[in-house]
Amino acid sequence: MADRVPGISEYGSVDPAPPNTEGDIVSWRTILLDDNARMFERMRAVFSLRNNRSSEAVATLCEAFQSSSALLRHELAYVLGQMQDSLAVPTLIEILSDGEEHIMVRHEAAEALGAIGDRIARPILEKFLHDENPEVAESCEVALDLLAICDSNVEVSW
Repeated sequence: MADRVPGISEYGSVDPAPPNTEGDIVSWRTILLDDNARMFERMRAVFSLRNNRSSEAVATLCEAFQSSSALLRHELAYVLGQMQDSLAVPTLIEILSDGEEHIMVRHEAAEALGAIGDRIARPILEKFLHDENPEVAESCEVALDLLAICDSNVEVSW
C-alpha cells in the first residue's frame, strides 16, 4: 500500500511492536512459544504471524494461548480478530468459555468472535451475554451486534 501511514499496520492499528521483517513461521513460532523470550520479541512474532495470514500462522497463534502471559494471550485474541479467519473460532470459543482465564483475555476473545463474524459463535456469545464480569458481558453484546450486522447488513440498536 503506497499511501500507508508510517507506524500504522495494514489492519489500521498501531502495533505495540513492529513485525519481524525476516524469518518464517517456524522461527516466529519458536520465539512466540518461548515463555522465557523477551515479551517485545514475542509480540513481534505475533504481528509477523498476523501479517503472514496463512492457516499455519492462525494455528500457531492459537497454539500460543498456552502462554503464561495474560498480556500475550490478550494480544493473540486481538490479532485473531483482526485476521478474521474462521479457523480461530474454536480456540476463541474455548478461551471465552474458560472461567479461569483472565477477564481481559476472555473479553478480547468475545470481541474477536464478533469481528470474525462466524455465526457458529452466536450460542456461546449469547451464553456469556450475562456473565458476572461486565467486561465479558459487554464484549459479548458488542460481538452479537457485529454478528447481527453481518446477518442483516443494517445497524442494530438496543
